[in-house]
Amino acid sequence: MILVCLDKFRGCLTAAQACAAVVKGVAEAGGRATAMPVADGGEGTLEALARAGYREVQADVTGPTGRPVRAAFAVRGTRAVIEMARASGLDLLPGGEPAPLVADSHGTGALIRAALDHGCLDIVLAVGGSATTDGGAGLLRALGARITDSRGVPLGPGGAALTGVAHVDLSSLDFRLRLARVSLMSDVDNPLTGPSGAAAVFGPQKGASPRDVEVLERGLREFAAVMTRATGRDMSSSPGAGAAGGAGFAALAALGAQRVSGAEFVLGEIGLEEALRGASLVVVGEGRFDAQSLRGKAPVGVAEAAARHGVPVVVVAGDVRLQVADLRSAGIVGAWSLLERAGALEPAISRAPELLAQIGRELTSVVERGGAA
Repeated sequence: MILVCLDKFRGCLTAAQACAAVVKGVAEAGGRATAMPVADGGEGTLEALARAGYREVQADVTGPTGRPVRAAFAVRGTRAVIEMARASGLDLLPGGEPAPLVADSHGTGALIRAALDHGCLDIVLAVGGSATTDGGAGLLRALGARITDSRGVPLGPGGAALTGVAHVDLSSLDFRLRLARVSLMSDVDNPLTGPSGAAAVFGPQKGASPRDVEVLERGLREFAAVMTRATGRDMSSSPGAGAAGGAGFAALAALGAQRVSGAEFVLGEIGLEEALRGASLVVVGEGRFDAQSLRGKAPVGVAEAAARHGVPVVVVAGDVRLQVADLRSAGIVGAWSLLERAGALEPAISRAPELLAQIGRELTSVVERGGAA
């Protein structure tokens, strides 16, 4: 049996869609395959958790630019998983237009509050895919924090507004947070500020110009200083503080969150270890498989687990940017690239389901050869 554990192909296919296309091809070639979509804490996390008995609960919140959005969080028992991208994600920017200076994380905080209203006291915050660089200030405001300038006037939304921050009052944070356990699901270990911080590294990915990055960096530094005075501890250099434009910082500093690996959490919840016991080949991959994929991302987490079970692993990705030696060191015995197969980016995207099905048909022969691609 072939176990297909693909992450999303960003801008092209969800993890479930990508897995389904490969499974279809395997079946057409007379083979057996099982789809197990994976995620590492970014977009697609709730989708992956659906197979683990989580159910989605809807809530009306505000998107990254303040427009109303209908978002969801996942619940199982008293645990809620909040996917930041559902409320404050890049895909929610009106018209796809970046808003690096004003994008706000308020909607994510509102989802946390909705989860508390639902009776959940085990809150897991998955922070990938955000459009924001506001240090989590909007998230905290939604939970009751008061963030003001030197005159006591509440700050406006977004990271640029933080350049005027003077006071943070956390005394009115939702009291239920004192009873809750909060986990920060992130494989990003960047600090809040500096050359490896949220503004410098991730700001340009969210549309920030060099000048915008300077403004956002200054705002985050001011916010970190004020938060340190308010909490009595400086969490700005903690691993993960720079995740999701600094939402990680807010979770660590104000909510007492503990950082957990997104890939490990999701793979544990969906029952990967048990599924591997019946597998003869494992397929991993995502839109682009590169050096970043080797830094704790879900595909490599799957490959490591497969190695413990002695199951061979191949990668199927939109674009494979690793050398054979790098793939071998990650326990991967073969690779297929949609870009290489299609010859250009546009057909690789437009024909992705067809190309994945083609590869699925070829994978049955890999199984017959004992995993050697």
